[in-house]
Amino acid sequence: MADWGPVIIAVVLFVLLTPGLLFQIPGRSRVVEFGNMQTSGASIVVHAIIFFGLITIFLIAIGVHIYTG
Repeated sequence: MADWGPVIIAVVLFVLLTPGLLFQIPGRSRVVEFGNMQTSGASIVVHAIIFFGLITIFLIAIGVHIYTG
């Protein structure tokens, strides 16, 4: 029996938090830009911190588990 919870949560968060895909914090000309498909070093760091925080909450604090088999 495999636990697919961490894999699914990580993939969904990675796609949603890709800088420039849905939103970018900080943007090039504003604090938040939506759908500009561009990125910067600062936005990569901010999105990585948000990703780490959310993955920690979902996997450790809440304990999401999806079992198959």
